[in-house]
Amino acid sequence: MTTARETVLGRIRDALALAPTPDTAVPRHYRTGRTLPDDERLALFTDRLVDYKAQVHTCTADRTAEVIAQVLRERGARKVGVPTGLDERWLGAYDGEVQQDRDDIPAPRLDALDGVVTGSAVGCAETGTIFLDGSPDQGRRALSLVPDLHVCVVDLSAVEVGVPEAVGRLVPERPTTLISGPSATSDIELERVEGVHGPRTLAVVIRVDA
Repeated sequence: MTTARETVLGRIRDALALAPTPDTAVPRHYRTGRTLPDDERLALFTDRLVDYKAQVHTCTADRTAEVIAQVLRERGARKVGVPTGLDERWLGAYDGEVQQDRDDIPAPRLDALDGVVTGSAVGCAETGTIFLDGSPDQGRRALSLVPDLHVCVVDLSAVEVGVPEAVGRLVPERPTTLISGPSATSDIELERVEGVHGPRTLAVVIRVDA
């Protein structure tokens, strides 16, 4: 017996087979190659993150563990999740429970975590956007979306000025998650509601010498 889904998909395939397929040139004249000195790029990135109501902490690489522990302590996080490839030294100053994520842990169980600590792939200063690409230090998408607190470490050297420059550093075949501040939306009365589709709190630790 053919299901309704199979019928609809079959009709779409038939229509595509009959439709002409002219070659279409897609313009790629993006503005690229923009750069800024480190201090200006940091200031722009920080300004955009704060505008999105993210918490921003800057530090040198040797203070990563200290700053992460401080952020988790201030948020009262006693149990945090980490991706399998996260540098263990980053949690060296944290005195709570650390749970390493696994693919077989159902996403709803991640809600028992007080927060999550991840690395990042790329940042965009102009839009205040952080890109995660599922690398070992970032983990699966559910890990960064379910817990209410996301502590994300960003190296300033990986922050580009604009979107084209940032996208150019990504691997197209990898799953990409774009984060611009904590999850937020507006209800019918245009009241801001946070934590609907992801973490209510985003804390960004920018390592200025990494």
